[in-house]
Amino acid sequence: MQPFVSRLLGQMRPILEGRIEPGYRFVARIFLPTTWLWLGFSILYAAWLPGYPSAMYSLAQPVSHTLEIRKSRFLACVEPCTDRAAAQVRVNELRAQHPGCAHVCWALLAGGHSAAVDDGEPSGTAGRPMLDVLRHQQLDGVLATVVRYFGGVKLGAGGLVRAYTDAVAQALLQAEKIEHIPVQTLNCELAYAHEGVARNLIAELGGELLTVSHGQAVRLHLRLPTTAVDALQEQLLSITRGELRWEVAAPSAD
Repeated sequence: MQPFVSRLLGQMRPILEGRIEPGYRFVARIFLPTTWLWLGFSILYAAWLPGYPSAMYSLAQPVSHTLEIRKSRFLACVEPCTDRAAAQVRVNELRAQHPGCAHVCWALLAGGHSAAVDDGEPSGTAGRPMLDVLRHQQLDGVLATVVRYFGGVKLGAGGLVRAYTDAVAQALLQAEKIEHIPVQTLNCELAYAHEGVARNLIAELGGELLTVSHGQAVRLHLRLPTTAVDALQEQLLSITRGELRWEVAAPSAD
């Protein structure tokens, strides 16, 4: 709740609880309903203030849509994606699948990081409009790609912006949104004797083991819901009696 609403509740508490002087009770009976209405509107306004946390969404599965404008084909796809490295792998796959295409433009929102790539289209006419669509839909952990086959007719800057915007927006109309759960990528090292317990804990907390390497110690590279990070660290510290190396993996550069 926003601070000014908390202060408002504190100042109004005597009135709301009926702790007022007898001479003012008649006035309070008249104005109390209005006060509650005003308070309700204040709380709603606070919820819509810029910066107020709101729900974010991802996608349940990839969805595609094809748009044809003046003989150019725009093959759009929106899909779940964890980070920039995974996005780059997917874009490379599309380039291999469509060797005759003119452009593979893409936009990414994932973990607070973003990317907008025009891939040879005029600057700001492809990646940025696609990214704006993702932002307006309150999405995170989502990659949007558009493969363009040029039809021989130039669309102009405005036409390109509309085409890339519409291609992604139409794909999202068919997509199933799911609540996005923020995750964190971590590295930890521990003794061989604790590997089994660590694996079980990671699974119980909804995490995913990305890689496991064995040297002088076991090194686990994992992804975990942000809300479960502290719990895992505390339990592993207890199990290993403090003999644990723990670090947050560096995010991919934008």
